[in-house]
Amino acid sequence: MHNTNATAKARLALADGSVFVGAPFGAAAESPAVGEVVFNTALTGYQESLTDPSYSGQILVQTTPLIGNTGVNPEDHESAKPQVVGFVVHEYTPEHSNYRATQSLSDWLAGHGVPGIAGIDTRALTRALRSGGVTSGVISTDASKTDAELVAIASGAAPMQGQDLASMVACTAPYSWDETLGDWSPRSEPNPDAPVVLALDCGAKRNILRNLAHRGCSVHVVPHTVSHAEIKGLVSSGQAHGLFISNGPGDPDAVRSTVETLKAVLDDPDLAELPVFGICLGHQLLALALGARTFKLAFGHRGANQPVRDDRTGRVEITSQNHGFAVDPESLDATGAVGTHVHLNDGTLAGLEIPGRPVFSVQFHPEASPGPHDAGHLFDRFVDAARSRAAAPTLN
Repeated sequence: MHNTNATAKARLALADGSVFVGAPFGAAAESPAVGEVVFNTALTGYQESLTDPSYSGQILVQTTPLIGNTGVNPEDHESAKPQVVGFVVHEYTPEHSNYRATQSLSDWLAGHGVPGIAGIDTRALTRALRSGGVTSGVISTDASKTDAELVAIASGAAPMQGQDLASMVACTAPYSWDETLGDWSPRSEPNPDAPVVLALDCGAKRNILRNLAHRGCSVHVVPHTVSHAEIKGLVSSGQAHGLFISNGPGDPDAVRSTVETLKAVLDDPDLAELPVFGICLGHQLLALALGARTFKLAFGHRGANQPVRDDRTGRVEITSQNHGFAVDPESLDATGAVGTHVHLNDGTLAGLEIPGRPVFSVQFHPEASPGPHDAGHLFDRFVDAARSRAAAPTLN
């Protein structure tokens, strides 16, 4: 068993000089695990967060104090493996108790080489990150290294700005997806038209693909490096009726090839009626393709209770979010697109659309269902538009 050891020590060192000492679990961190330290405020769902590709390159701090009691099961994975660099918790539960669990959280992390550290004052750590902003950090179990050496390693880590992490987690070859939401969905709609959705994988969560498949789409996942010509060819030949742009990690401005491809798609008059839907990183990439700008948030939005107002209806939705960058609303105003959603905690832009076209995106994750079904209508809107295009003789 790879549970916390009362005698073993692990350290979390931050670039600002702070050092937290705790007990290790998961994999040993004899070689320092280096990443951007971020926090998530969700009360449940640690397994989904750990496997979300959007956390690539990051050390995740869970603000919920007790972690591990539900273990791990393969059904709740959002990708094939944990994507985080390291995991920080206040109290780790070594003995899990859940009928769906197949192994402990610690054993699962150890099997994938991901270190964890428990016994940390996560309230103090979260307050520091909220006050000073997210920062680079290091998890280590190497007793031979001094605190100063670990802080120096954290200080020398590459910042998240400028990093194209999507290329590290996205697929490299096309594949089809047919798994639905199954028993987790309150309904299952028949699909007489079977629209084909082309999903650009920038680090897509499985539950996004499940939502599309559950609504009767034939989901064809392609690398985010797919070209404008390839997309146009599939659409023109009737092999694709909608374009989805997934979530993913890193700096959106660094994924330039995808931004240029999306710009070409949006500017192509033959694709003017193509339904396009983006989530999280996909929202940011779409905004950049329109000519807007993105910027780094101080500590980001990561949690399952983020309030967002839909300015088209005035309705407030409880959303799940996981991002460290946002779209500058002033720069969006000059593109012809309009903002549709606002994050009520800090007023940041949380959605956009192109008036008169079936093109829209949101900064949050409707597939995570914290509302639980507040934002499911976004998938319905996109799929309905794709179904209409499937029934049309041409795109023009």
